Amino acid sequence: MTTEQRTPDAAPGAAPTARVRVVLVDDHAIVRQGLRSILEREPDLEIVGEASTAAEAIAVTERTRPDIVLLDLKLSTGADAEGLELCARLTGAHPGLAVLVLTTFLDDALVVGAIQHGARGYVVKDVDTTELLRSIRAVARSESAFDSRSAAAMVRSLRPPADRPVFTERELRVLELLARGLSNRDIGTRLYISETTVKFHVRNIMRKLDAASRAEAVYEASKMGVI
Repeated sequence: MTTEQRTPDAAPGAAPTARVRVVLVDDHAIVRQGLRSILEREPDLEIVGEASTAAEAIAVTERTRPDIVLLDLKLSTGADAEGLELCARLTGAHPGLAVLVLTTFLDDALVVGAIQHGARGYVVKDVDTTELLRSIRAVARSESAFDSRSAAAMVRSLRPPADRPVFTERELRVLELLARGLSNRDIGTRLYISETTVKFHVRNIMRKLDAASRAEAVYEASKMGVI
């Protein structure tokens, strides 16, 4: 039977509400113990299970049917993908479940990836207790929850990408040869143009990519998928 308790803000005489049932998923026992000691002091929260691996998390979630899973993305293999896949699996199997990511790592792609995989919020482990509790209660109310840094990462992800530079066919060919490490002279020989003309194209390429060197130009172009 679900334990009933008044929430911290409940008025005297208000009807008791069910506790929010939480499962802790983290591969470090000392972290789980610390979280348990903090959360169990709250009258509206109840820790119903713990897990250190993805397999354990799936099993304990199936067995206890919590309201929230507090999930670290870095589990036994050390790969972010494992935590993201676990998040998707848990939310897919339990549609009413709220997953709140609580992790050491802050990366724009991870924040966005977590939300795309079904997480309802993302907070970093050095967040203070008050903010963590606020986030847990927010996701329990079917709201989203982010600390200030992960919220900023989400905002950055929503910005439209900068206009991609447009290259001529000759510039693209020069870029490809730059990526292969060819000198201006060798590029000129391959393309049947003078070394001076190659330098002209290289300067244009670097200007369009806002690059300070040939190597940086190649890096930026590859990052954009140009080459």
